[in-house]
Amino acid sequence: MVYDARMIDPAFGTLLCGAFALLFASAAFHKARDLALFAQMLRAYRILPERPPLAGAIPALELAVAAGLLLPPARVAAAAGGAALLLLYALAIALNLQRGRRDLACGCGGANERRPIAAWMVWRNLLLAALLAAVVLPWAGRALEAVDLLTVAAGVAVAALLYMSTERLLARAALWEPRR
Repeated sequence: MVYDARMIDPAFGTLLCGAFALLFASAAFHKARDLALFAQMLRAYRILPERPPLAGAIPALELAVAAGLLLPPARVAAAAGGAALLLLYALAIALNLQRGRRDLACGCGGANERRPIAAWMVWRNLLLAALLAAVVLPWAGRALEAVDLLTVAAGVAVAALLYMSTERLLARAALWEPRR
């Protein structure tokens, strides 16, 4: 097989799909657990009309992205939709930071998590969107082998642990930042 730099290896693509499916499914679950509180958090961003019908649609979209990433025929559309959602989240946070509204809860970990928005969240979402966009690239035509499936499973587990650890560290570091 000839290596083509414009294609991603199916093991790496599957790892990305699995990790992002887990991220989006988790986000949807956390928001849907208390939809009324999530709607209140969403209104606090002051970007949408006062009674946004999106409060229920956002977890549904995140769940659709998660499911689509696991279904090869829907993979490209799900990756594009997920990257767009991440960019919209980054934009909403950046806009409110620009407005000086640093006391808003991000809603990232669900309605019950009251973590205030911070600039690192914008950068995180931009990086995640770029990573997810890689799934849209053409995949190499080789079949996954048993060792690939082990690599994907371990990779998803490691990616989830790294994501959670990084989130926790950055959230703690933000607590020590002086407020402007």
